[in-house]
Amino acid sequence: MSGSGDAVDRAGGRGSSSTAPGGLGASGPGSALGRFIGYVVRRPGLAFGLAIVIVLAVGAVLAPVLAPFPGDAGNDTNLLAALQPPGGLHPLGTDLAGRDIWSRVLFGVRISVGVSVVVIVASLFVGVPVGLFAGAVGGKLDDLLMRIVDIFLAFPSLLLALAIAATLGPSMEHAAIAIVVSWWPWYARLMRGEAAAIRGRAYVEAALLLGIPRWRVALRHILPNAIGPIIVQASLDLGGVILTFAALSFLGLGAQDPTPEWGLMVEQGRTLTSTQPWVALYPGAAIMIAALAFTLLGEGLRERLDPKGLARP
Repeated sequence: MSGSGDAVDRAGGRGSSSTAPGGLGASGPGSALGRFIGYVVRRPGLAFGLAIVIVLAVGAVLAPVLAPFPGDAGNDTNLLAALQPPGGLHPLGTDLAGRDIWSRVLFGVRISVGVSVVVIVASLFVGVPVGLFAGAVGGKLDDLLMRIVDIFLAFPSLLLALAIAATLGPSMEHAAIAIVVSWWPWYARLMRGEAAAIRGRAYVEAALLLGIPRWRVALRHILPNAIGPIIVQASLDLGGVILTFAALSFLGLGAQDPTPEWGLMVEQGRTLTSTQPWVALYPGAAIMIAALAFTLLGEGLRERLDPKGLARP
């Protein structure tokens, strides 16, 4: 019996790789990389988004080297240099405390984008197992889990995050927790639909009839074939999470001064837009560019990994 089960596992594994979204299972890693590069080059939007994401990653890693005043991303202040216009030692100008905006925007990549990535990963770790379990098991447990998910989905994500962040109190950690709570149900719902559809395929039913544990079938045969739309949705959601985290900080519920978070920096320059617009302009532009880059990246990956358009728009 175990030999038959291993045979079905191997067959299912071959089926998984050959039917994986986007057809990524052919030849070797070199040819796969070449096809991916060609795929990116043929899509200017994806190429632009990927290039910006790479620049953001490099900027986050090299922020201490690229920033002319690294201390300005922390507690350093220089009131004598307050509100200087862009130019000279301060290419993007300075803020009310005399801190270099370019340095703070660079370090802000680590906060705004870094926290958003952590939020997406945490949401996946909660939502994907719930959806996979519900879709693979089915029955009353599936109904119960999905009704719980529906309760969360009944509220707009931003409003739910605002309510939770206001309840927990203003801090970057509380804002991240609030966004995770409002975001994971989307992944649970998407994964459940995929898992339920794959559960009815012949190789999955054969594996179950041979006595292979349901958890092994779910991890070995269902998850690999259902993960494509999840990856697409996560990449699309990064832009939305960046905007949501910036909104919470702008409203005083997220990062607190002197943290160089882009939404907080926009709020600090909100009253200066008519006289010193650079204080809010450049952090706001960083938010827009980062959100646009991840959206373009997600849209480019959608055609490759989610040809059926299962990820929510």
